[in-house]
Amino acid sequence: MIGLDTNVIVRYLAQDDARQAAVANQLIESSLSAEERGFISIVTLAEVVWVMSSNYRASRMAIADIVEGLLTAPQLMMERADVLWRALKAYRDSKADFSDAVIVELGSDAGCSKTVTFDRQAAAHPGFEALR
Repeated sequence: MIGLDTNVIVRYLAQDDARQAAVANQLIESSLSAEERGFISIVTLAEVVWVMSSNYRASRMAIADIVEGLLTAPQLMMERADVLWRALKAYRDSKADFSDAVIVELGSDAGCSKTVTFDRQAAAHPGFEALR
């Protein structure tokens, strides 16, 4: 298994740099397999989501599809995939940012009854509570 950095995943998804995209395509589509997988950490996935939404203006639906595609790719292994699946569902079912959904699901998995925040938008997401 080899770890994949954010920029490798972004080049693969965005296809915006011909040379780097070709290298990323070769790695992800030909070199990696179900036996020799690429590892994507939660931090990397959060960065990918942020870059795709902020720099590439991907819609919420596109972001959800990207996350699902990465979670289901047989040649990739996601850190805490169980938590990420729950976060993806929460993201699809709410207006929360993907990273907020991950924060709540990680907290819940760790036994937290809630996650407190000063972020009013995040506080509207189930699992968060506004700290005043």
